[in-house]
Amino acid sequence: MSRRAPTTAATQALDRLGVSYVAHPYAHDAAADGYGAEAARELGVPPERVFKTLVVEADGRLAVAVVPVSSMLDLKALAAVLGAKRATMAAPETAERRTGYVVGGISPVGQRTRLPLVLDTSAEAFPTVFVSGGRRGFDIELAPADLLAATDGRLAAIGALR
Repeated sequence: MSRRAPTTAATQALDRLGVSYVAHPYAHDAAADGYGAEAARELGVPPERVFKTLVVEADGRLAVAVVPVSSMLDLKALAAVLGAKRATMAAPETAERRTGYVVGGISPVGQRTRLPLVLDTSAEAFPTVFVSGGRRGFDIELAPADLLAATDGRLAAIGALR
């Protein structure tokens, strides 16, 4: 069964910028354990190529870290990249309020408040990567360079193997 791709703040932002992407809607299971793992499984894509968007607080400032779902975020490495002494995960309510998205559907693109973004260097290994399209059950595929350009993001080694 084919599912129609939703229009989200992320797709609208990419369309405005003229960034090429491919929409990948899938049937989200509310009982699924781990949104990113579910996306990789449903889309038939290796988990190293599907990236999760995490909102963090670094010395009182919010930022976004984008790492593969097969990895964990290295908070110390991220803090160093952001010039902070310490980084912690932001509260889910804060992440939702500042990005305009719900947890499990936070896209790195088209956020209500644009936050500094750091993309893990592992993204460079792929011609395209998958990130949330702004809803649970919806990913977008785009080139890492286009993701960085659309978000004014930067690359850094912030992922840690599980």
